Amino acid sequence: MRNPVKHLLTAATLVATLVAALVAVPAGPALAANPYERGPAPTTASIEASLGSFAIAQVTVARSSVSGFGGGTIYYPTSTAEGTFGAVAASPGFTASQSSVAWYGPRLASQGFVVITIDTLSTLDSPASRGTQLLAALDYLTTSSAVRTRIDATRLGVMGHSMGGGGSLAASRTRPALQAAIPLAPYHTTKNWSTDTVPTLIIGAENDSVAPVSSHAEPFYTSLPASSDKAYLELNNASHSAPTSTNVTIAKYSISWLKRFIDDDTRYEQFLCPAPSGSTIQEYRDTCPHS
Repeated sequence: MRNPVKHLLTAATLVATLVAALVAVPAGPALAANPYERGPAPTTASIEASLGSFAIAQVTVARSSVSGFGGGTIYYPTSTAEGTFGAVAASPGFTASQSSVAWYGPRLASQGFVVITIDTLSTLDSPASRGTQLLAALDYLTTSSAVRTRIDATRLGVMGHSMGGGGSLAASRTRPALQAAIPLAPYHTTKNWSTDTVPTLIIGAENDSVAPVSSHAEPFYTSLPASSDKAYLELNNASHSAPTSTNVTIAKYSISWLKRFIDDDTRYEQFLCPAPSGSTIQEYRDTCPHS
């Protein structure tokens, strides 16, 4: 006859063994809350540094090898151990070449982006044309370039100086799927961008006599939808050419904006909200908190 006491003891022993085994199993690695996070947790020092944590390389894109824009230079992280990267195209301004925006290439790529600084088809191209060329450069990056497998084609942004900044607004309005735009001392004869919903950081310069903030950067910012993620940073005592050479303030907030919206990395929200201040910032407006 089956011994009920023995049976109960055996069952209890089995349960205890299973519980012990479960407790003994080591926990698996914690998954990042955001799969697009790239690089270590940011600090003020890390986003102000001349280079970030990613080793980078660059490749020249000949004008003759592409269509829709005038060639350029691609800067990219050499390792894909953390996955693919978002990408950014940057345009120069009126009469300028890619050399005027070249410093953004290594600065942004070393923070975890693929960046192409472009030459335009003509140095006299309009902002609208520069917007079309920025999109052509992104399409080239994601479909034909030597680094296309390193890029997540759903996470793209644009930036540009002067007429290139106006071009980044035009590109955003044309392609609302873009994740971020940064017009730098932007110039455009169109003042109303109420249909542009791409998260946009406009950087103006207080002493800009070519594209005065009162008739360009500020009305551009104001016209963007109030419901959109947007910010306006005015550089203190700066001229129209300020974005064409290394500038820690521009780099710091550009990196934060691109990380926040292309990578959806909320670790960078701290640098954007609440509104930053300092001797290099004349004015800052935003729609904090960002969604």
